[in-house]
Amino acid sequence: MRGVMIQGTSSDAGKSFIATALCRLLIQKGYRPVPFKPQNVSNNSYVTADGKEIGRAQGLQAEAAGLEAKPCMNPLLLKPSGNGASEIVLFGERLEVMSGMAYRTDYYDRAIAAIKQGLQEVSELGDIVVIEGAGSPVEMNLKKREVVNMKTAELADVPVILTADIDRGGLFASIVGTLTLLEEHERARVKGIIVNRFHGDARFFEDGKTWLEKYTGIPVLAVLPFLPGHTLDGEDSLSIRDIRRNSAAIDIAVIRLPYISNGSDIEPFAFEDDVNVRWVQSAHSFGSPDAVIIPGTKSAFADLAFLKETGLDERIVSFAKGGGVVTGLCGGFQLMGQTLSDPDGTDTGETGSVAYGMGIIPAHTIFKSEKTVVRTEGIARGIPLSGYEIHFGETKVCGEPFMVCTDYEEGYRSTDGKVSGTYLHHLFYNDLFRADWLNQIRRAKGLTERAPLDMNRDQTYDVIAEHLDRHLDWPMFEAILDGLPL
Repeated sequence: MRGVMIQGTSSDAGKSFIATALCRLLIQKGYRPVPFKPQNVSNNSYVTADGKEIGRAQGLQAEAAGLEAKPCMNPLLLKPSGNGASEIVLFGERLEVMSGMAYRTDYYDRAIAAIKQGLQEVSELGDIVVIEGAGSPVEMNLKKREVVNMKTAELADVPVILTADIDRGGLFASIVGTLTLLEEHERARVKGIIVNRFHGDARFFEDGKTWLEKYTGIPVLAVLPFLPGHTLDGEDSLSIRDIRRNSAAIDIAVIRLPYISNGSDIEPFAFEDDVNVRWVQSAHSFGSPDAVIIPGTKSAFADLAFLKETGLDERIVSFAKGGGVVTGLCGGFQLMGQTLSDPDGTDTGETGSVAYGMGIIPAHTIFKSEKTVVRTEGIARGIPLSGYEIHFGETKVCGEPFMVCTDYEEGYRSTDGKVSGTYLHHLFYNDLFRADWLNQIRRAKGLTERAPLDMNRDQTYDVIAEHLDRHLDWPMFEAILDGLPL
């Protein structure tokens, strides 16, 4: 198999970013790349055209590669759901919820078989497979039965590029430590190093580059400067950060739920220069926001208990009653309702569970064993919307719907438009809607309304590919692809 695997010295080292940029760059160089990640542990997911669920990063990488995303690009997706358990999604379809220990003990052979099948299927879609690893390849407590890094590189028989984030500090120790802990045959697969998120003049790192190459015997293929302002989604909760601007006139409080799902729904606000985003985890830090967003959750009952234990529920309810703008997305929509019922134990694991929600909207949610995974289009306030739904619950609403679809109505919207809830993920990536939602706040504050920003994702792929191309030693990288001596 011709390809390359991007591994990292840690989680959030930039593997997804580099793999996505590489998918677009390879197209520009005349190749036909196909993305692949053997196993993803994330509640940020992507819905394929046929209603299957894969890791969000691989969906975006497929777009960057000019392909329709397919389940074979991420054969295993583990969605953490609390108490050390995860929902297992195999080739896009939910199988069961299992503890991490049980999965590691019972699923190893099945995982290997799924990865082999996935590799075979993606190899038929293009001429180079761009594989993304997970976490670090030297988690020693997991290494004997790991399937996501060197085991996959071995199955695919591809070279490995090791990525490290210099912005974290400890770059040299992280690279050398990772290489030292690899077995000899694994280390032999590492053919290049990428230093990611460098700040300042890269000429100041020349001595560091020379030292790394001399000490490790492995070439540094790129020192990638930090790239602000790109609109590529983060893959997991480690990518969730506050967005602070001294001059921002709008303050948005986003509730940082313990089991947050698809936190990437909030990322478009990073490109609105008059907006601050604060991730709030306590009543004390709630402050006086202009709007509140309650994101999705993988465990609605557990996160509802969190809101009540912290007193955040009272702050949110009081804010809504005072005329504040509150929007709930997917699980956040469920939490805003009056009751949540789990007759089969789908969310809680205990049959017959019932809880009172925050009561902000007249809605009742019943959890079902069958999962809804679908792309969705509709109209809200005259604005066309597109996104996707991933949820177990069915919510009955009394009142005006948030969105009208072809054959059904969805969600809830108050008559003044300030309180809303919807199952639609990706909502704020709709530029016209995001502008309309923010302009409602701007008008209330006496601010000038703004035209919609254009978050052209295809343009984003070109921007990050150009960034990688500018700093990557392409002849050496191509030699690695071709298996030539360096």
